[in-house]
Amino acid sequence: MRTTRATSLVPLWDRNDEWRRRLEMVAAAREFLYASTYYLEYDRYGIEFLDALDAACGRGVAVNLLLDGFGQTLGGVLMTDRAKRALAARLDALAQAGATVTTYRPPFAVQRRLGGGQHVKIQVSEAGEAIFGSSNVTASSFEHWHEFSVALRGPVVPVLLESYRDLGGIVDAAHVDHLRTAAPGSGLDLEYWFCNPNLGQGRLGPLGWRGPNEVTERMVALMDGARTSVQLTAFYFKPIPPLLRAVEAAARRGVQVEVYHSHRDALDATALAWIAAAATYDRLLDAGVRIWEHQDGEHSKIVLVDDERVSFGSYNFEDAAHDRLAEAMLETTDEAMVAAAREIFRDLAADPAQMAVTETFRDALSPVLRLRLAVMRHFKRWM
Repeated sequence: MRTTRATSLVPLWDRNDEWRRRLEMVAAAREFLYASTYYLEYDRYGIEFLDALDAACGRGVAVNLLLDGFGQTLGGVLMTDRAKRALAARLDALAQAGATVTTYRPPFAVQRRLGGGQHVKIQVSEAGEAIFGSSNVTASSFEHWHEFSVALRGPVVPVLLESYRDLGGIVDAAHVDHLRTAAPGSGLDLEYWFCNPNLGQGRLGPLGWRGPNEVTERMVALMDGARTSVQLTAFYFKPIPPLLRAVEAAARRGVQVEVYHSHRDALDATALAWIAAAATYDRLLDAGVRIWEHQDGEHSKIVLVDDERVSFGSYNFEDAAHDRLAEAMLETTDEAMVAAAREIFRDLAADPAQMAVTETFRDALSPVLRLRLAVMRHFKRWM
């Protein structure tokens, strides 16, 4: 955990606002630009972003783009072979134009085969602003799913860029120094939680690895310390056992726990992520947790506790976020940010695309899906 500060924190819940801000940062960059993502799709958004990076290279900006190897492979199922070839050609051309294009892959074969990688989304330029949150560079993030990011200024910005190194990226120390010198020290308090489990593992990768993972530990502490309410969003809610037990315990001691995540139809490629989440529905419902599935997809990662502290970033409530993927979250008790999170949860609760999960949820499933749930739930850790 690292304590830092921000002189400005702007919530970016509206998809158009975030995309416009990202492109404006690239267009305004004159010295350096860093961007990390789990997945860049060769669609309208990926092409527009690559066009902006090409233009930045053309005017002499030091461009650094970090992708995740497993994320690109996983997301590649959404692209045609032609689109994948076109993306590879564009990335090669970007590198030839002078950009540093890095695809992160953990050092050991077991890590790579089991989905190890980096899942943190950071975008920074010399102007002193960072964008940090849950969004990938894909139409799914900007046209279909809910996402949440923030635009930040102040001492937190060089902290974010420093952690870019631990994601597998290459960072010029002079750029960190520039941001540190330019960032005033006043502002609102933040905690930055970061962990890349791949850096602490041996040749067996996550097999037998016991941590620690600072982000998971902070999540457990949030649940343990909750007094009245916990509201959270996740892609698919399927946390590791200690975190699941902490959520259950909070609900059983009277904390109102609400989980907003995705419906099984929100992910076209497979139902496995939903099956892993549904495997714990009985336990959660029995404890008193209220669960909603969003039909179009919930990909934001927001945790609001007791209406007084909020965390946000990249951490999914899943095994992979604990032992395979680099993840990061920011937390603050800033009243304006808490109010913004409160408004988001009000919007989610009123959204007609939300479907409440009840004890009879299995009755609406097809026989095939019920069978898959019965069998595949035992492999939750890997889904």
